[in-house]
Amino acid sequence: MADRSDENFFIALRAALAAHEAVPDEVLLAALHEAVADREAVPPAFAWHDIDAELAQLIYDSQQEAAAGLRSESASIRALSFASAHLSIEVEITGGSLLGQLIPARPGTVEVQVLDGGTATVPVDEAGCFTVDPKPESTFRLRCHTGHTGTQTDVLTGWVTL
Repeated sequence: MADRSDENFFIALRAALAAHEAVPDEVLLAALHEAVADREAVPPAFAWHDIDAELAQLIYDSQQEAAAGLRSESASIRALSFASAHLSIEVEITGGSLLGQLIPARPGTVEVQVLDGGTATVPVDEAGCFTVDPKPESTFRLRCHTGHTGTQTDVLTGWVTL
């Protein structure tokens, strides 16, 4: 669906062509170039800045299980599982912290990215375990970096809303 600026541009273009006004080629080409550039621009909120990261899909969320009525009482711990082709990420969100493990176990770092743009980086030990304390207070995602040059794994989860 065309937005209002596209509509105004094409209305003005049609009017100029209908009036058979002499529009210099340079002006017409500049206007067309600007319209195409505006159309192709991606708003920053939708830009994918992590194009080299492998995406991990959410495969389990205990909150969804509880919402579906499969549990009779609410749990104090929320469990999440993400999977990509090369790495799985198990996460437990407790009252004050976020505990996680990478499978297969390997050392590295986990970057916690919050929706407002803030980040925090925590180490991942040899057993693949990491702790984020305090837990993020708003919507977040995890970016996991593991391995050495040539065998690196860079995995990005989807956004998690608390």
